[in-house]
Formats: sequence, structure tokens, C-alpha cells
Amino acid sequence: MIALLARLFVPRDGGEADTRKAYGILCGAVGVGLNILLFAGKFFAGLLSGSIAVTADAFNNLSDAGSSFVTLLGFYLAGRRPDAGHPFGHGRFEYLSGLAVAVLILLMGFELLQASTSKIFHPETVEASPLVTVILCASIAVKLYMACYNRRLGKRLHSPAMEATAIDSLSDALSTLVVLLATAAGQFTDFAVDGWCGLLVALFILRSGIVAAKETLDPLLGAPPTPEFVKQIRDLVLAHPGIMGLHDLIVHDYGPGRLMISLHAEVPASEDVLSLHDEIDNIERELREVLGCEAVIHMDPVDTNNAVTADTRRRVKTLIHCIDDEISIHDFRMVTGPSHTNVIFDVVVPYHFRLTDQEVEEKIKTAVRTLDGNYYAVITVERSYT
Repeated sequence: MIALLARLFVPRDGGEADTRKAYGILCGAVGVGLNILLFAGKFFAGLLSGSIAVTADAFNNLSDAGSSFVTLLGFYLAGRRPDAGHPFGHGRFEYLSGLAVAVLILLMGFELLQASTSKIFHPETVEASPLVTVILCASIAVKLYMACYNRRLGKRLHSPAMEATAIDSLSDALSTLVVLLATAAGQFTDFAVDGWCGLLVALFILRSGIVAAKETLDPLLGAPPTPEFVKQIRDLVLAHPGIMGLHDLIVHDYGPGRLMISLHAEVPASEDVLSLHDEIDNIERELREVLGCEAVIHMDPVDTNNAVTADTRRRVKTLIHCIDDEISIHDFRMVTGPSHTNVIFDVVVPYHFRLTDQEVEEKIKTAVRTLDGNYYAVITVERSYT
């Protein structure tokens, strides 16, 4: 069905942003329609059977319909072009819509938690019927279908929202299966299975809401890029022969497909600055074309002709790795005076490191003095953004 609708409503000659927007709106609209149908069917089945678990599952689908509508709206707003007021575009609307969906899921979960708890203490007879069974089985099939097309399109468009919807749909199918089994089991026991299963579904909804909230809050608050994306950037930049290394990589996420990065590229100080600048321009263009991100690169000149500096850097790096392999250094230089030599460099340590910044600084200063009594380390301790 999605493939047929895509041929009708998704433009074939549109750009990547237009295609993403069209697929997001289409999947959101289909999700709204299917979830409303499931809600109506399950709510009717809940009235027939008197089952709080079936009714809870129905309201879960109603919250899913609201989630699909918010997702639809999010894709529509996120697809708007950059303007004077929002030069980085509107891509974060997709994350904001996901956060709104998470809040709706949590509110519905709390309501169902209260209703299920009441049902446990005041159980009522549950009546199963072939019609109820057919409705629940049809719901499982529809949710599995929704999980499949959202997963496929989510991977194709690299959309966290669609992939999260796919996981949610699969989870809904499993929760409906639990409700179906509970409804059948209720016919053979006097134990309050219905209320407990409703409680289980409510807890499951709450867990889904918490996970969804975290997934949408992380990019809004500034989560680090994935190691795979960092590796892609490093491999692309270091593939150019004029680049000796890179550091201070920062990735700014303004929504799916809207990334800006900045980094420092180490280049030989003896090379022609115009040639190096041309190389940096080429790298920025390649990052935009290959990875779809705007890049700003700062050149850090490295003195490659001074054998003393190169050898001292190598020895300092070895000493620092004796403290911890996770520590790295950059911007290494030496300033020689009449009585001593300042060995100046930046030190990058991971977050939640076992030593404080002051302890790291003292250990490295002591280690550098072992190389030469006239060496004084001038250190800046910093954290990585990746």
C-alpha cells in the first residue's frame, strides 16, 4: 500500500529534502488512519469483553494516532526552507515533534496505569468471543505491517523518527499478543489476569515513552556524533596528502540531513599557504558532497623541519600514553629561552576520567621534566566533543 501511495504522492524529480518531507508526511498520514481504525476496533472489542487490557491496548493505538499526527506535522515543518529568521533551516522540528509524541505516550501510560490498578483491586468478568479474537489478530497483523514499512523507509532516509516508529509498532504487536493470550487465559481461571495484563501494557507504554523522550532530547541537548560518522570524517580528511592530522572536531546537528562541522587540520608549516588553503577548500567541498554537511576547517601549522621538536613530541606522547592510552595531545610547539624551554601543547582527556584536570596536568609536567630538567610543560587540558 505504501509503495502505491508513494507513486502517487512522492515526487520523483524532487531533491533529497523534498523526498524526505513527502515520505514523512505520507507515513504519518497512513499511521494516523490505521491507528484510528485499530483504536475503534479494539475499543469496541473492549466494550464487548469488558477487558481493561483490551481497552488499554485500544488507547495505546489512540496515542499512536496522535503520535503519527505530530510526526506528520514535524516532517512538514522540518521540510521548510531556511529563511532569514532560521538560516540553519527548520530540521529540529522533527526532534521537537518526537518529544511531543513522547509526552503524549507518557500521559497515556499514566492514565492506563491507574485504570489497570483499579481493575486489579476490583476485578470484573471478561467475556471472550470470536469477534474479539479476530479484531486482536487483525491488529497484530496491521502493526507488523507498519513496523516493516517504517523500518524500511527509516533506514532508506536515515530517519530516527521513522525507525523509532517501527520499533514502537513492533512493540505494539507484541503487547497486543499479550492481551490476546490474557483474554484467552481469563476464560480458564478466576485469577485477575486482565488487570495485571493491563498493568503490563501500561508499564510497557511508559517505558516506550521514556525511551522516545531520551532519543529526541539527546540531539536537542547536543549528543556527540556516532563513532561511525567521526571515522568517516577522519578517513575523508586524512586521505588528502597535505593533512597530517586533525583535532577539535565539533558536529552541530540542526536536524536530519542538516549538519555543520568544524575541525582543526594539522598542515606542514613549510608548505605554501595558498596551496594549503586550496586543499582545505577541496576538503570542505568534499565533506559537503559526500557526507552532506557544511564544514569549517581551521589550519594548524606544524613545524616538520625541526628534528628536536618532532622527536620531543614523539617522546612526550609515549610518556603520556604510559599514564593512559585514552589521552591525546595536539598543537605541540617548543619555545626556547636563555634558561629553559617551554613545551606547549593541549591535552585531550575523556569525560569521567579517573584523574582530575589538575592531577593530569601535574603528572604530565613531572613526566616532561624527566626528559630534560630545563623542559617546562605549559598545558591546556580539554575534553573531546566526539
